[in-house]
Amino acid sequence: MLEKLKERVYRANIDLVKYGLVIHTWGNASGRDQKTGYIVIKPSGVSYKKMNAGDMVVLDPDGNIIEGNYKPSTDAPTHLMLYEKWDTVNGVVHTHSTYATAWAQAGKDIPALGTTHADHYYGEVPCTRKLTEKEIEHNYEINTGKVIIERLARIDPLAVPSVLVNCHGPFSWGLDAEEAVYNAVALEEIARMALYTVTLGQTMSVDGYLLKKHYKRKHGKNAYYGQKKLK
Repeated sequence: MLEKLKERVYRANIDLVKYGLVIHTWGNASGRDQKTGYIVIKPSGVSYKKMNAGDMVVLDPDGNIIEGNYKPSTDAPTHLMLYEKWDTVNGVVHTHSTYATAWAQAGKDIPALGTTHADHYYGEVPCTRKLTEKEIEHNYEINTGKVIIERLARIDPLAVPSVLVNCHGPFSWGLDAEEAVYNAVALEEIARMALYTVTLGQTMSVDGYLLKKHYKRKHGKNAYYGQKKLK
């Protein structure tokens, strides 16, 4: 079942290791099949070195295991919340990458300090509020999804395809699992640049017109960055 998607989600998980975004068994990637609505996700606690595409777990939108020999990632309920809320998102990634997690642990948004940021995010990368003790004790992973959705309530998730969960770490997403990984890689580099920039004393966001110019030239119907596909 969903063998092609399993392979793509497996490769997305392996890419998290390749790009230095996860170590040990940290992190996870998932993908959604638009036709069935099923979600394919990494199994919980399985070594990346030993994992293969057949180990991916297939879930229905309610989190029931449709196929798989392992338990799904413990973060699966968070992934499912995001898929339920955003029908344009078909890939989700969670990591504990160093620089993005540093901003999350500080409880700070990553400001749009320059054009590298603006090329990928139409505004700051937001950080959620802290979860309450009750939210942590009961339905922790579901409530993690809820605070992400709460924080992005007025934000297009494809215009700002990442969030920092306060005291935890980053989640990124995209049109598919590959794009979600791409955004996670971009986030980590942007978080690294931002840390150095703030350390040097610059904390003011880039001018809005420059932010808009750089974002719009790569995104949307009037984008002109890159090459057009030949018919």
